[in-house]
Amino acid sequence: MLAAYARNVNPDDPFSALSVGETEPPEVPDDWTRIELTAASINHHDLWSLAGVGLRAEQCPMILGTDAVGTTADGEEVVVYPVIADPSLEDETLDPKRTLLSEYYPGTLARTVAVPARNLVPKPKGWSSAEAACLPTAYLTAWRMLTTRGRLPAEGAVLVQGTGGGVASAAIVLAKAMGARVYATGRQAERRERAAAIGAEAVEPGGRLPERVDVVVDSVGEPVMEHSIKSLKPGGRLVTCGVTGGHSPRVDLRHVFFKQLEIVGSTMGTRDELAELIAFCEERDVRPVIDSSHPLSDAGAALRRLASGEAFGKVVVTAS
Repeated sequence: MLAAYARNVNPDDPFSALSVGETEPPEVPDDWTRIELTAASINHHDLWSLAGVGLRAEQCPMILGTDAVGTTADGEEVVVYPVIADPSLEDETLDPKRTLLSEYYPGTLARTVAVPARNLVPKPKGWSSAEAACLPTAYLTAWRMLTTRGRLPAEGAVLVQGTGGGVASAAIVLAKAMGARVYATGRQAERRERAAAIGAEAVEPGGRLPERVDVVVDSVGEPVMEHSIKSLKPGGRLVTCGVTGGHSPRVDLRHVFFKQLEIVGSTMGTRDELAELIAFCEERDVRPVIDSSHPLSDAGAALRRLASGEAFGKVVVTAS
């Protein structure tokens, strides 16, 4: 079976740990099932795994990938929900023992993917597999940040820090479809222009906004923390899901307590939230922003594209 997998881990040279080639199909535990992959998308989680963040050498070889769309033995087209957790919990993202595909169980960058049967959600009608493969991590993360965690009000305002990444581009298109006024920062003029093309009013990093916002969506962290806090209106919420720019910011607590701000963490989303996201996208005709598509046999190029920092939107891998 063709797959992209971490042969080992290497913090200094992550790509030296990558292999794309034949490996054994995954085992199928009780209450799990197999699907045949049609498309998957790449996330920073895959790059971190190669570097040994969240994946130990003794767990290798490990098939990479959290997102997938595929076909069941009955011919049903499905989206894979990638969180493996206690299904009895109301919010499985709060399970302290939760894991993602490719951490403890083999991931999705493979011809055949094993997954709990309950983790399969019908693919959106009329969507390509490549489009649907963008949903389970980046778009689900952005959806939860805007709704469950961010509590974006009707006709509210949102600042998305750092245009171009999967979560950032997802947050822009989703917030716009929700009726929000959307502002987005970007270091490069070209990326700000592309953010404007998908519905945001582009702002230079640290720039003054036309108004203070209800919610800040941030996956950058340290370099934008001060700007995020100053951009919030009283009672606003800074929702963070990542720290690509650093994890140790200085926070002026005077702004936080005086304006009664909330700094809220958010990770992935629940299976029910994925179903809600799919229904929303179908109803509002929201389609993911795709940067590029690569065959599974060239998964290394897809991973390098994401690592380059030049991608705008999601990088996708297809089975064909």
